[in-house]
Amino acid sequence: MNNNYQTIKKRLSSVDKAVTPRSAWNCVQLARDIKRPGTMEYIHLLFDDFMELHGDRAFGDDPAMIGGIALFEGRPVTVIGIKKGSNLKENLDCNHGMSRPEGYRKALRLAKQAEKFHRPLISFIDTPGAYPGIDSEERGIGEAIAKNLREFALLKIPTISFIIGEGGSGGALGIGITDKIYLLENAVYSVITPEGFASILLHDPSKAEEAADIMKMTSRDLLALKIINGIIPEVEEGAQADPDFTAQAIRETIRKDLDILCKKNKDSLVRYRLKKIRSIGADPDQHEWWQPLLLLMQKIESTNQLS
Repeated sequence: MNNNYQTIKKRLSSVDKAVTPRSAWNCVQLARDIKRPGTMEYIHLLFDDFMELHGDRAFGDDPAMIGGIALFEGRPVTVIGIKKGSNLKENLDCNHGMSRPEGYRKALRLAKQAEKFHRPLISFIDTPGAYPGIDSEERGIGEAIAKNLREFALLKIPTISFIIGEGGSGGALGIGITDKIYLLENAVYSVITPEGFASILLHDPSKAEEAADIMKMTSRDLLALKIINGIIPEVEEGAQADPDFTAQAIRETIRKDLDILCKKNKDSLVRYRLKKIRSIGADPDQHEWWQPLLLLMQKIESTNQLS
């Protein structure tokens, strides 16, 4: 563990050089690997006395969304996260990490409770997206996520989120509007899956690999676009990375950020968060991000005309 700790310190000090240059599609596959450490593993490694809380006080409890109260190095915090399974049975129980409306309402209940008792909020995200089934739509999945976007943006407490696997669309945003957002080295963050992107915009689901590259969904791409605050390093094995190594890097990040954020007053936190949200996509140096997509769509259209 001591050797790992020294390695982490070196990698955190020069993370841009440390991140292994992998293709976007390779990162997607690693992020989806069933053997990848999940939310519960990191909760047990990072926090003491975790007490899970259940239910949204309106409909029921969603096993895909977990949350509760814990201690981080003696400091009370609220922890919420999206849970995937490590085998078929757990995946079915957790709906493959796709939360229903009651999950997002539970997350909001815990976030407001954290605000009431002045506890920092830590989120762990690993989901392909919110569940789009009929029962989910009937109970208002769109409204639940939209409300979370507004309320999380206005929370008067320090908030930090970590995307540890897949960060898919509104499913990730529903608990990911935070002061600081970090991606694990091999995690991905996107508005839609590469398969969905390829099917809708490229009219060919088989072009998912090309779509992943165009979407700029890897940790390196998102750091360059200033959408995330940093990258959490992983060991070279990727999906089967040592969770102790990554957890120690996450611990260092949480400790550093809480020491800074907890000193800010409530209004400053909200102003900082809103300014950060509104600045996304406004970087003049990144105004041509869409050019590769345009070129590929023109190429596909030309090919279709010839055929």
